[in-house]
Amino acid sequence: MKITVRKSDERGHADHGWLDSRFSFSFADYYDPKHMHFRTLRVINEDRIAPGGGFPEHPHRDMEIFSYVLEGSLEHKDSMGNGRVLQPGQIQLMSAGSGVTHSEFNPSNMETTHMLQLWIFPNARNLKPSYTEWHPKPDHANQSKVLVISPDGREDSAVIHQDADIYRIKLKAGQQIAHDLRAGRGAWLQIARGTVSFNGVALNAGDAANSEDAGTLTINATKDAEAILFDLN
Repeated sequence: MKITVRKSDERGHADHGWLDSRFSFSFADYYDPKHMHFRTLRVINEDRIAPGGGFPEHPHRDMEIFSYVLEGSLEHKDSMGNGRVLQPGQIQLMSAGSGVTHSEFNPSNMETTHMLQLWIFPNARNLKPSYTEWHPKPDHANQSKVLVISPDGREDSAVIHQDADIYRIKLKAGQQIAHDLRAGRGAWLQIARGTVSFNGVALNAGDAANSEDAGTLTINATKDAEAILFDLN
């Protein structure tokens, strides 16, 4: 299988003081025609938000937007009336649909929020806006591969308006998991923490790799690791 690597230090970067961001794909003032998106995956931003910092209310439409909190906490408010504070390991999924406004803030005055912000193109325009969350259950603590987002909500996953299966990967050093990629689909692995071997290719925190070849993908942790795996149409 062909594996294409996106190294952490090759990503776009912006430091606004209150916000330090790394961009896997073109975003805001960062533009790279070679990295616009991967299939329906449009945005992977790794954000560190300083205590008390955040994104004030702003609009979105026609995008599936979700956030995965790695460290600290994230406060969400939107025009649908939702108000939540997410903790590490929790995911929020918002379908912007025909239009929604929202804000995201670090509610702590001491801790930095470390999170992944991810956008996926929806399968239709002008959908009714919606909001949901995925929280890990106690039995997920020791599971190395958990389905967190899917188009049909199976295995208690959050529902997305796209043919995309998204997994949280958590491995102890020496652990390995496999994922079968069907013909016509693409996989993107984003490393959040630790070090893994992805079909023999070494990846560190912030690195990513993708493949569009059918076959078995193996992820072996050389250090304790956490990652997001996308299986996309």
